[in-house]
Amino acid sequence: MDNQIETALCCSDSISQTSVTISDFSDEILLNILRFIPSHDLMLNVSQVCRKLRTLCLDKSLRAHVHLHKEYTANDNAVKQLLKNLSGDVQTLNLSGCYWLAGSMVDQVTRCKALVSLDLSGCRLTSVRLSHLLTSLRSLRSLALDVGPGFDLHQLSAEGKSALARLQELKQTLLTPSYGVVPCCSALCCLHLYLEASEGWREAGGCAQLMVGQSSVPHYQNLRWFSARLAPGEVNRTLLSLYLAVFSMRVPEGLTGLVLSVPGPAPPRPVAMTALMESMASTVGNTVSALQLPRTWLDGAILGRVLAHGCPSYLNVSRCSSPGFNPLHVLLSAGRDLTPLRSLNLRGCGRGPLAENCGKGEEEMDAESVKALTECCPHLIHLNLSATHYHHALPAGQDGHLCDTLGHLAALCSLALPVCALAQSPPAPVNIQDPHTDLFSRSLLLGLKKSSRIGVPTYRPTTEVTVGQGEERQDRGLCIQPLLQGCPHLVELELIGAGFSSAMPRNEPAIRKDPAACPWSYNVGDGLIELVQGCKDLRSLSLANLGSLKTMNYTQALLEALSYCTQLMDIRLEQPYFNANAAFFEALSQCHQLRRLCLVSRHGTFQPAAVASFMQSCADVIMCHMFMGGTLVACKTLQKTLLDSFSISRPALSVVIYPLLHEDLAHVIRGMPLCHLDEITLFKSRVAEEPMKQ
Repeated sequence: MDNQIETALCCSDSISQTSVTISDFSDEILLNILRFIPSHDLMLNVSQVCRKLRTLCLDKSLRAHVHLHKEYTANDNAVKQLLKNLSGDVQTLNLSGCYWLAGSMVDQVTRCKALVSLDLSGCRLTSVRLSHLLTSLRSLRSLALDVGPGFDLHQLSAEGKSALARLQELKQTLLTPSYGVVPCCSALCCLHLYLEASEGWREAGGCAQLMVGQSSVPHYQNLRWFSARLAPGEVNRTLLSLYLAVFSMRVPEGLTGLVLSVPGPAPPRPVAMTALMESMASTVGNTVSALQLPRTWLDGAILGRVLAHGCPSYLNVSRCSSPGFNPLHVLLSAGRDLTPLRSLNLRGCGRGPLAENCGKGEEEMDAESVKALTECCPHLIHLNLSATHYHHALPAGQDGHLCDTLGHLAALCSLALPVCALAQSPPAPVNIQDPHTDLFSRSLLLGLKKSSRIGVPTYRPTTEVTVGQGEERQDRGLCIQPLLQGCPHLVELELIGAGFSSAMPRNEPAIRKDPAACPWSYNVGDGLIELVQGCKDLRSLSLANLGSLKTMNYTQALLEALSYCTQLMDIRLEQPYFNANAAFFEALSQCHQLRRLCLVSRHGTFQPAAVASFMQSCADVIMCHMFMGGTLVACKTLQKTLLDSFSISRPALSVVIYPLLHEDLAHVIRGMPLCHLDEITLFKSRVAEEPMKQ
């Protein structure tokens, strides 16, 4: 009945039983609750519960902004009905990553005449369909889309091109060498490029056509923000050079954000780069808000010139250190107020090569400079210190551990550290047994010989430390505690081996040999069970190369840990010789909220029946990516079985099962949805990798 809602009973030991209905909550409270419900579920289901909820669901604050990103249950019919119901009120529509929706669904967006912002990244979009869409959306000011093979700008109507000329923000993912719609966007203030063209276009001369004719020259005169993130490959580097060539003709006067992320070798530094940086730094009334340049483009002079006019809120100098240039030293010696800095990426930036034999060319963290940084930048929210080594040695009169220093950053939300930063003491000499090892490891194989593990310290309450064992033993397991206690807002903590390289490739063959781990990491136990027990709301878990790489020696700890991960939605596990057997999938089935699974294991094995049973019991799993051992026939057979069994009930289902060391793996990867590939399948550090959303 319309006015009746099931009563909730609130009970306690000290008060009598009281009946409470939804009518007792104010509209304001209910609206705040309803904002957490997915748009399609809200409008199609919640609004049908009762008259009160139906009325609240008509509130414009719930109807103006529709976000369907990661709403994997939203099928074609649901989205069609949703857009039909909300067409007159929607101002922001986010369909990014909705790769499973039919291309014809985009036509339904034409109903939403009041749209100001539209994100179609990952959706199927042709030139003709885009033209029809733009003709209907006269208020559109922000657009995100993919540009794939066959895109033809000349197929856009005059009305469509006029709509593009009114855009102020554009995000383009280029799957083919192209300027996309940029030549028509004369009023752009923000341009975000994601260059994802495959190397096949280089062989076909895909970039050559862009050099012909001035009609393809992009418009940059009003730009205040320019960012480009590249997938590996020469074709993407060439494409970036073509986009940047326009800066040599005219330097935008109001540019305040320049973010260029280029993996591997960078293209030659443009001649106009010096003039561009000078313009960014010296324009009256402008302060550079974000800066990232390829490692060979940035030097002390350029960074110093930018800092001389103010400190940006986002600075990414990942792996930019070189002989004679230490980005952190330049930052600290600039003599400027550094309090505006909110996000800093110092990945791979140390004070020089490590003296110890931990890996060729690996950097040692400059701990004293990091301490100075925490004093100068007390409002840091994101900090990346990975890909360096920190080996704690405490000379007389020196302050304590790195975690003590970082614990002063009270606003910190995300942090990336090398695993060895959590080691409290040097590695034990070879063939000398550590008497405390058994007390600080957790395994069902106690008493058996086992290899050293790499991970995070096993937690032990103070009461469990036996009298006489010394303060060193207690601190050894608790060195991370000052960090966790001093940073109450920390929600993302990455611990990555300083020399770790994932076996999962992008455009190259899989890595067949793992680099040696830092010996200091051997003093750090896996601590997996304690971690998940302390993180009750853990949503994402990524484990890579813990402990011995010759055998999987933390299986029992992993199985027990999964039983505590009741809120887990994403899991990625990369470990050589991993056995994805029935016991593993039975434990994983306890994670009832799980959505995405990725397994990467050189010489790993799997049991097809166990995988199928797991997918049957966990009905919300929409991504199963497994790159292990086994024959190509076995992998393809299991993949087909899962797709045939669950595709109808799970429209967003993405199943890719393929031998990790197969020569065609790179080609298979290019066919996967980019949202999954970037967010979970490919391993990378994500802390301070992207500018903060304004």
